Amino acid sequence: MRRALWIVWALSLLNAGAAEPGVDQELLGKLRSAVESAQSFDDDYDATVWLTLMGQRMARYNPDPDERLAILTAVHREARRVDIPPEMVLSVMHVESRFKRFAISRVGAQGLMQIMPFWKNEINHSDANLFDVDTNIRFGCTILKHYLDRERGNWARALARYNGSLGKTWYPEKVMSAWDRVWFPG
Repeated sequence: MRRALWIVWALSLLNAGAAEPGVDQELLGKLRSAVESAQSFDDDYDATVWLTLMGQRMARYNPDPDERLAILTAVHREARRVDIPPEMVLSVMHVESRFKRFAISRVGAQGLMQIMPFWKNEINHSDANLFDVDTNIRFGCTILKHYLDRERGNWARALARYNGSLGKTWYPEKVMSAWDRVWFPG
């Protein structure tokens, strides 16, 4: 019964455009297309609900609906590829760049997940564009998963390694706070 209610709710969000003014029909079409082409979700229902919920949460940080959809689709795909929660990836992005694709830190980290450029040379992809959504998220998820495995599943230590602040708790606390306040599924 609960699943049926969720499906009705999610479909009402997708189909609301005909009845409600202000709903962007082009965006609805893109969301439908993303749901149909998303291969990292268990089914269309899961894709619709997750993309809709996370898109609503991300809207305050990134007003561009096309970019939000591209980011969310890439996050889900890459997080699933390396077996980490996509919401944790969103939490890292929240802290690292506030979803600004062209963000550059004071130490030179780039893009959504703030990847250090030296990683391009380390993996023999010196021509990789760290401002490309898919590339940045693929690198970031791979690095995060590596550190999570290295730390035997300890998220606090893995996050500190990701940030280069191992031994300190401020960065993992910020990411976990974003997870709890904004990105926790549900």
